[in-house]
Amino acid sequence: MPRVIHFEIHADQPERACTFYRNLFDWKITKWEGPMDYYVIVTGPDGQPGINGGLIRRQGKIDGTAVIAYVCTVDVPNIDEFTKKATSAGAQVVVPKMPVPGVGWLVYCKDTEGNIFGMMQADSNVKGA
Repeated sequence: MPRVIHFEIHADQPERACTFYRNLFDWKITKWEGPMDYYVIVTGPDGQPGINGGLIRRQGKIDGTAVIAYVCTVDVPNIDEFTKKATSAGAQVVVPKMPVPGVGWLVYCKDTEGNIFGMMQADSNVKGA
């Protein structure tokens, strides 16, 4: 079956977005040496479950015609700690921490570029609200 193998973040200010994600998740982000303004994102070591992605300058204004988000969810060890870290780095919480029964805790934030992303702390013991 098809699986997500890459994600892409669109940003008005790519350097600002790179700084945001480096500081928040300690991702390795490097400028691609190809013919376009593109950044390669490595989210973890090979062999660890997960995907890598990229970051590109947004094409168009946030007016309904430009790409503003493809929601990806990031596995974090402590949802409260990372929510504080995200808001300290300039993010806004757009959907507060909520239980996902039998899975864990989930929160949705908006980054410095207006993109929505999720963070989840795995916890199979979580019950419904």
